[in-house]
Amino acid sequence: MAEIELFIDKSVEQNAEVYFNRAKKLKKKMEGAREALDVYQRKLEVLERKKATEKETFEKNKETAPVKRDWYEKFRWFFTSEDFLVIGGRDSATNEIIVKKNTSSDDIIFHTDMAGSPFFVVKTDGKEPGSSTISEVADATVTFSRVFKLGQSSSPVFWVKPEQVTKEAQAGEYLTKGAFMIRGKTNYVDNKINLAIGKMESGKIMAAPIESMKKHCKEYIILKQGDKKTSEIAKKIKAKLGGNLDDIIRLLPSGGIEIGKQ
Repeated sequence: MAEIELFIDKSVEQNAEVYFNRAKKLKKKMEGAREALDVYQRKLEVLERKKATEKETFEKNKETAPVKRDWYEKFRWFFTSEDFLVIGGRDSATNEIIVKKNTSSDDIIFHTDMAGSPFFVVKTDGKEPGSSTISEVADATVTFSRVFKLGQSSSPVFWVKPEQVTKEAQAGEYLTKGAFMIRGKTNYVDNKINLAIGKMESGKIMAAPIESMKKHCKEYIILKQGDKKTSEIAKKIKAKLGGNLDDIIRLLPSGGIEIGKQ
């Protein structure tokens, strides 16, 4: 039970007034404290919203921040499951540049029997690629050829050594830009349409056969021939992996495309 102090020199009414005044002062203090608490609560909410916005902006900027480009990114490129760098032509001009200026004597060159197909080059650095690399590059060569756009599943793909590729045409023939003569034995490789796109640890977006993707990308999307526009699929890829939309579009093969079974 609460005890109440009474002043013997005051009347009952005066004692009541003392406690009434004390109660008024206490009430004002409580109201002031409550108002101060409300002010601080509102300030805290503003700070929390600002923090959340800054975090969201940071994450968004991190996704779209430019990644340092390497020399090979002007071409088609990927790393095989055995860590070999592979570069490929985008058109007749880049075919010409790759074969004439970016191929060393110990590299391996891939091409298809189909006219207008890209040349792909395995940069070996003096090491011998295994069967996995040979298979992956054969798949990439056919995937980025007209075979993809035509809706076919494969086409003859072969590899040769650089010394077998020449610009010297036979008598009466003329080689256009990006076209070369192949001399000697050609080594044909079984192949199939095989493509995925993923984000590497470096932040680069890479398009490559699935086996390569499993080695270099924790998160990737399997792609297949279809009837969707590359721009439509590129937007879905960007939504999942981030990156620059135009860069993603440049990584995709020509022709209708769809997201495959993951």
